[in-house]
Parts: sequence; C-alpha cells; structure tokens
Amino acid sequence: MFTAIKTFSQVCTHMSIAFGLAYLLTGSLALGGLAAIIEPVINVALLPWHEKAWHALRRRHAAGRLGLAALAGEKISQTCLHMGVAFGVMYWATGSMAFGGLLAVVEPICNVIVLPFHDRLWERVRVRLDSRGAARLAAL
Repeated sequence: MFTAIKTFSQVCTHMSIAFGLAYLLTGSLALGGLAAIIEPVINVALLPWHEKAWHALRRRHAAGRLGLAALAGEKISQTCLHMGVAFGVMYWATGSMAFGGLLAVVEPICNVIVLPFHDRLWERVRVRLDSRGAARLAAL
C-alpha cells in the first residue's frame, strides 16, 4: 500500500511540474492541463522498463569499473527519455518546435531536481512507519 501511495504522490508531483511549466510557456490552462496529464503518465509508464534494463546492466558490470559508468549512463539515459517525451507532447500539443524544445530542456531538469527530494521524504515516512510498527510489536 505504501508503494502505491508513494507512486501516486510521485505522479502528482510530476504532473504539477508539467502543468506549471506548460502554463508558463503557453499561458493556456488547456495546454497546461494536457501536458500535466499526458507527459507524466507516459514517463511513469516508461520508467519501470527503463529502470529494469539499466538494473540488469548494472548487475552485469557491478564488479568491474563499468559499475559507476553504468549508473551515470542510466541517469543520462533517464534524462534523455524525459526530454524526448516532453518534447513530443509539447510539439504535438502546440505544433511549435521552440515550445517543445524549451519544455524538453526545462521540465526534465526540474524533475531531476525535485523528485529526489520527494523520494527522500517518502523514505523518511517509510522509516518512521517501520519504526512505529517495530515499537508496537516490541510492546506486545
């Protein structure tokens, strides 16, 4: 249940970033809403496959020097995935390569900055919930 709530919160955070940036770029609530719905959903749908592929690569090269390079490659690849989706959605919505390109650069950067803070917050919540559960078991 915790994972589902955390994932829902991640989607809401991603949607807020997409809406805010699309609205700032276009001044349109409709295009902001469209970007807020479509772009994060596509990214959240693609991200597990991306992570699974990179997890397999890191496992394969963990013992060697390529372990750190694989981790760096994953983050670069994840950013490129976000950029491609952001560009595609905004270009599809507006027909403007300029808006598509601008959103493709700014939106993934915002996500890469904001979402680790989101994940750390949820990790603290998980630890706090786990400690409360352990305390309750110890009291029995």
